[in-house]
Amino acid sequence: MEESKLILDLAIVLGAALGGGLIARLLKQPAILGYAVAGIAIGPYALGLIQSTHNIEILATIGVVLLLFTLGIQFSFHELKRIRNIAIFGGIGQIVVTTTLGMFVAMYLLGQGLREAIVFGFLISLSSTMVVLGMLFDRGEATSPHGRVMIGILLFQDIAAACAMFILPVLGTGSENLLPVLGVAFLKAAAFITLVLVVGIWLIPRLLKRVALRQSRELFVISVAGLCLGGAFAAYYFGLSAALGAFVIGLMVSQSDFAHQALGDIVPLRDLFAALFFVSVGMLIDLHFLAANITYLLVLVAAIILMKFAICSGITYAFGYRGKTAPLVGAGMIQVGEFSFVLAELGLGVGVITGYTYSMILGSAIITILLTPFVFGLTSKICVRRRAAMRVAGRDEEQLATGPSSLSNHVIICGYGRVGGTIAQILSQLAIPYVVIDLDPKTISELKEREIPCIYGDAGNPNVLHEAGIKDATVLALAMADPVAVRLALDYARQVNPSLEVIARAHNDSEFKFLQTRGVSGVVRPETEAGLEIVRHILCRLNVPAAEVEETIANQRKACPM
Repeated sequence: MEESKLILDLAIVLGAALGGGLIARLLKQPAILGYAVAGIAIGPYALGLIQSTHNIEILATIGVVLLLFTLGIQFSFHELKRIRNIAIFGGIGQIVVTTTLGMFVAMYLLGQGLREAIVFGFLISLSSTMVVLGMLFDRGEATSPHGRVMIGILLFQDIAAACAMFILPVLGTGSENLLPVLGVAFLKAAAFITLVLVVGIWLIPRLLKRVALRQSRELFVISVAGLCLGGAFAAYYFGLSAALGAFVIGLMVSQSDFAHQALGDIVPLRDLFAALFFVSVGMLIDLHFLAANITYLLVLVAAIILMKFAICSGITYAFGYRGKTAPLVGAGMIQVGEFSFVLAELGLGVGVITGYTYSMILGSAIITILLTPFVFGLTSKICVRRRAAMRVAGRDEEQLATGPSSLSNHVIICGYGRVGGTIAQILSQLAIPYVVIDLDPKTISELKEREIPCIYGDAGNPNVLHEAGIKDATVLALAMADPVAVRLALDYARQVNPSLEVIARAHNDSEFKFLQTRGVSGVVRPETEAGLEIVRHILCRLNVPAAEVEETIANQRKACPM
């Protein structure tokens, strides 16, 4: 009877998760929001389809462990090093300032004590990695300046969340002298991490290699899952959070040659159990409580959005990013993240926060996640409409002089990523004059050291384009992965130099159609071009005549123009 009840509950939860996720995606919302709303609907405070959440919560715990494990595998030390200044120091500043202001909000608005208010402030300082990355990839802006800044800060937030996993249980001990207790907790964590490093560096690569040599995918999946759960249990044995153990093991796996395969095999399991977790979170939300406290909740949501927008924008601006980058970073980071769910549940379990605070955190998280795409889209549109007001100012004006104004009949390259870097390299080989525009201060510094003509600034800013000699340029190459900047640059270029040849990249159909309607000389879709090149190689290796290969590629380009 108990087994059939568990199977029925699982069927209801997974069915609700599927329905909620589909509706959320149709509305262009994050799937986790659909899972949480589905949990609210089937939970004991709404339809009551699930009365006892105990079994679901046990399975949801596995979801948290797998979530942190895959986060460890995906964690990129290289990416963190590349944007280390704003990721580390900006991340520290964002968490400290948001936690401090959130503490005062909790004390004066919710009437919390100091310890609970500090925890509350920290939880609302965390943003959602899933929501932000999903939104950036959907918009094709993951490699844009504001995308890189947000990802860097989120990486640091993930580290902070992992550290909080072993600090929160200590705070729940109720000891009046916390310093010795915290010291013991840090020693335990250090001992555990040292043990994992010693064992992991020696054992994990060898184990995965031996299993991989057997060429059995089932054994490989079992070994990866065993490492994950084994690390989680080891951390629990040391008195730490099981999720922290999974995260550290994930870091060890990420340094092996089998990280990508391990991630690919474990992601379906993670997605399944993570959906159970977010549904279980929704089932704990008391609608009657939220309705009774709707005024306080809405005031709290407004305070969180305003605080995080101002803090994230200000920190981005302080680190030298100008134009629309600062407001877009602020708009993208306004939500309370999924790891706040995890930590809030942990804090509730150890008595650090009350049920009232827990419900307020969950309610504010769901509302802020729901509002994020709308706020980000609105900010993006405002940046487009007010392009004349978006100017490069302050100390960065000195960097404008690095682009020589005497150039004529030159190429302007907007964005010095992989695409822009390739364009610049070939133009240099052919001795064709060009100037680079980029919004990454580190990139500009590197170009200046190599004596490459460059200008710091937003390519959508008229002042920056004017300094690059847009009136005398022959070609404008819009190589940045930023649709907003592309549109701004294109509009201004057409105004001041109607005969300018403009070549742009597009990531999706809407961008492609928009650029075509604006009279762009050429639109390149990197994914389509990559597909055509792969086809070219395949046909050549199948001994198809070269003339027929070129004709096939040309016909395909006519049928699906670039």
